[in-house]
Amino acid sequence: MPTPTSSLSPDALVPLEGLDRTHIAIAGGKGAQLGELTWIDGVSVPAGFVVTTAAYRRALRTLPDQSRRSGEPAGAIAVPDDVAATIRHALARLGDDTAVAVRSSATAEDLPSASAAGQHDTFLGVVGADAVIEAVSRCWASLFTDRAVTYRQQHGVDDRDVAMAVVVQKMVDADVSGVMFTADPITSNRTVAVVEAVLGSGDALVSGTVDADSYRVRKGAVVDSTIAGDRRQSVLSETEVLELVAIGRRIESHFGSPQDIEWCLADGAFHVVQSRAITTLFPVPPVDDDRLHVYLSVGHQQMMTDAMSPLGLSLYRRLALRPMHEAGGRLFVDVTDQLATTTGRATILGMLGRSDPLVRDALHTLIDRGDVAPPTDEPTSSPGSSPQAAPPAIATDPAIPAALVRRNRESVEQLQRDISSRTGVALFDFIDSDLEEMRRLLADPEGAQVIMAGITAAWWLNDHVEEWLGEANVADTLSLSVPDNVSSEMGLALLDVADVIRQHAAVVEHLETATGEHVLEGIASLPGGAESLDAITTYLDRFGMRGPGEIDIARPRWAERPDMLVPVILGHVRSQQPGAGRRRFDAGRAEAATKERAILERLQALPDGTQKVAEAKANIDRLRTFAGYREYPKYGWVSRYLVYKRALLAEAERLVAAGVTEAADDCFFLTLDEFRDAVATGTVDDLLIRRRRAEHRAFERLTPPRVLTSGGEALNGSFRRDDAPSGVLVGLAAASGVVEGRARVVIDMAQARLEPGDILVTTYTDPSWSPLFVSAAGVVTEVGGLTTHGAVVAREYGLPAVVSVPHATRLIGDGQRIRVNGTDGIVELLAE
Repeated sequence: MPTPTSSLSPDALVPLEGLDRTHIAIAGGKGAQLGELTWIDGVSVPAGFVVTTAAYRRALRTLPDQSRRSGEPAGAIAVPDDVAATIRHALARLGDDTAVAVRSSATAEDLPSASAAGQHDTFLGVVGADAVIEAVSRCWASLFTDRAVTYRQQHGVDDRDVAMAVVVQKMVDADVSGVMFTADPITSNRTVAVVEAVLGSGDALVSGTVDADSYRVRKGAVVDSTIAGDRRQSVLSETEVLELVAIGRRIESHFGSPQDIEWCLADGAFHVVQSRAITTLFPVPPVDDDRLHVYLSVGHQQMMTDAMSPLGLSLYRRLALRPMHEAGGRLFVDVTDQLATTTGRATILGMLGRSDPLVRDALHTLIDRGDVAPPTDEPTSSPGSSPQAAPPAIATDPAIPAALVRRNRESVEQLQRDISSRTGVALFDFIDSDLEEMRRLLADPEGAQVIMAGITAAWWLNDHVEEWLGEANVADTLSLSVPDNVSSEMGLALLDVADVIRQHAAVVEHLETATGEHVLEGIASLPGGAESLDAITTYLDRFGMRGPGEIDIARPRWAERPDMLVPVILGHVRSQQPGAGRRRFDAGRAEAATKERAILERLQALPDGTQKVAEAKANIDRLRTFAGYREYPKYGWVSRYLVYKRALLAEAERLVAAGVTEAADDCFFLTLDEFRDAVATGTVDDLLIRRRRAEHRAFERLTPPRVLTSGGEALNGSFRRDDAPSGVLVGLAAASGVVEGRARVVIDMAQARLEPGDILVTTYTDPSWSPLFVSAAGVVTEVGGLTTHGAVVAREYGLPAVVSVPHATRLIGDGQRIRVNGTDGIVELLAE
C-alpha cells in the first residue's frame, strides 16, 4: 500500500543528485561527496538518497539524556515513524526488492583532513524496507562506538559538532570491483595512480579478506601489474585500467586533491560508489611551472622533523640564507637548479651525501630513473647556485672562534637591553631589524670557514689515517672534549647541578614528587633549597633558552618549563658520582691526547713519515681548535628566540586582555606579519586560527620525507650495504665504538628514565637532548647525519652512535637488549 504523502518528513531525505560538496551539514561527508560526484561529466554514480542529519537529530532527541551524554545507545536508535515512512516511499521508487547499500555518513567523515575510513558502520546487500530502516538505526548508533569516539578525539573533533546522515544507494551487480588511488599511497607520488581489483563485489577487498590484482599507472601507461593467486588472466584489461584511471583523474581534478575511490564494473561500464580525499599524503609545495622540482628536508638537517607552528615557520623563513618552501608544517629547500648543473649536482651529492647517505641515495633514485634531466655546464639563476671564489684558508688560531663567540654573545646582550622598551607595533619593527642582525651572524663568512675547517679536518684525518694505518674513524677519538663546545658543556654542567642537589634530601624528595611548570616553587624554603635553587637558576640563565624542537619559537623552553629537566637531574643524582662532569671532560681530553701521540708515532715509522706527521698534526690541531664552534651559532640563534618570545607573549597577553584573542598561544598560529596586524588593528581572524590549529594537528601525524618532489613523491633512501649481517638494523656510523646494553626508547625527553649502561633510542636529538647523552652508553636515532648535533655530541662524549636507522623506535622494544656498533653503522637485536 502506498504511503500517504501527508505522513512523510520532507527534511529527512534528499536524493543524491540534489546534493553537492557544500551539504556536509545535511548529508555528512560521504553523502556530500557522492552528491558532488553526480555533477561530474563522465562519472556514473548508482542511484540513491541520503537520510539527513535532521532525521538523526530528531531520533536522538528520543533518547534519555544520560545516553546522549555517555554515548551508550544500546545497539540502535529508533527511527521516527515519519522518517521510516519517508524511507519506505523512497525505496519504492528504487524498487521494493532492490538490494541497497546502507552506509554511515558522519559530518566529520571523508573530509580533507580526516577520512574517518572504517570508523562507522556499513551494510551491503540490504533488501526490504524493514531491513533498511534497521540498518539506518544501526548506522546512527555507530557514531557512538569506542573506536569512533577515540578517532574524533585524536583528530580534535568535538563530539558536540558531529551528526550522522546515512546513504542508501542501489547496489550494482558488479563483475569487477575495487579501489583506486589517484596518488600512490605509499610513496605519495601524485603522478602515479594505483588500482586494485577483484572479481565480483569489492567488500571483501576493503575488509582485507582477499588479495587483489594491482596496477600502477604513470603518464598514461600501465608501468606495473600483479595478478593475485594462481590466476593467469588479469581481471581488468589494460584498456579498462587506463579508462578507470582517466575517470579517477577527472574526479581528482574536480575536487582539487588526490582521491581514494571505490568503484565497480558492470556490463562494461564503470560506476563510482565513493570518493574521498587521501588524507595520509604528505603535502607538496606549490609550483608555478611544469618542471619536476626536487626538495630537501630542512628538518632532517636541523634534527627537528616535527611540524612547526605558523609563527615558527615565518621566523625561520626570514632567517634562512636561501628561499624556503613550506609543506605539511615543514620547510624544504628546492635543489632543482643545482641538480641541473654538473658542479651543483656534484656538490649536493658529495657534501650532503657524505653527511647523510640516505639523501644521496634518494637523489640517485630520481637521477637513475631519469626523472631529473642530465646536468649541463650552464650556470643557473637559482639563489645560492652561482659559483663563488673560495675564501683564503683560515689560520689555526683559537682566537678566531673565541672572537666569534664573543661577538655573538655581546649582540644578544645588546638585544636584551634594546628590546625592553619596545611594545606594540614598535616591537615588531624592532624584531624585523634584529632578524637581519641574526641573519648576518648566521651568515658570517668567517664563522662558516671555522665550521668547515673543523669538518674538513675530521674528514681528512678519517680518510688519510685509514689509508695509511688501516684505522677507521680516528677523528671520533681525536675530537673528545674539544674546547668550547656549548652543547657538550650543557650536558656536563647539569652534572654539576646534580652534585649540588644530591647533598639535600629534602630537595631531592620535592623534585621526585612535584610536577608541572611550577616545579621550582617552594624549593627555597627547604633545607639546602636556596643553594639548590641557585644552581638550577644559574644553569637556566645560561641554557634556559634550549628545549626540544627549539628551531620553532612556539616550542617550550627550559626557562619556561624547568620540569622538563627534572627527570634528567634526578637520574644524575642517582647514577653519577660527585665531580663526574669534570672527570668526564678531563678523561676525554686525555684519551684524545693519547690517541694523537699513538697516531703520530705510527705515522713517523712509515715512508715519508715526517711529512705525514706534519700533515696529520696540522689537521689534528685544526680539528681541536675549530670543532667546538660548530654548536655555537645555533646557541646564539635560540638565545635570541627566547628574548623575542618573551616580548611577543607579552603582546599576546595584551590581545587576550583586550578580547581580541581567546588564548595567548593563539599568536603561534599567526605569521609574524599577521601577529603584527592583529596588534596594530585590534582584530584577528578567529576562523583562521582555528583552521590552523586543526591543520597543525593533522601535520603532526605526518612523517616528512628526506626528499620530496613536486609530483608528491616522498623518498627516504636506503642503505645499500651487502656487507651487513642478516637481521641487523642498518644506519649511518656516526660515532665509533661498540656497546651492548638495554634499549630505552624515548620519544619525549621529559619522560626519559635512563640508568647507567642504557642505550638511548629516539627519533631525533637536537642540542636540547645533550644532557641525556651524559647518562647514555650509546645512541640510536631515526634521523641524523655525520655533522648534525647528535652525532657531534656523541663523538665528543665518546658514545657509540648509529643514526638514520629507519623506524628504530618501532623495531627496537623498550627494555630490549641491543648491541650498537658505531664503527660499522649497525644495531643488533639480542636475545634475552
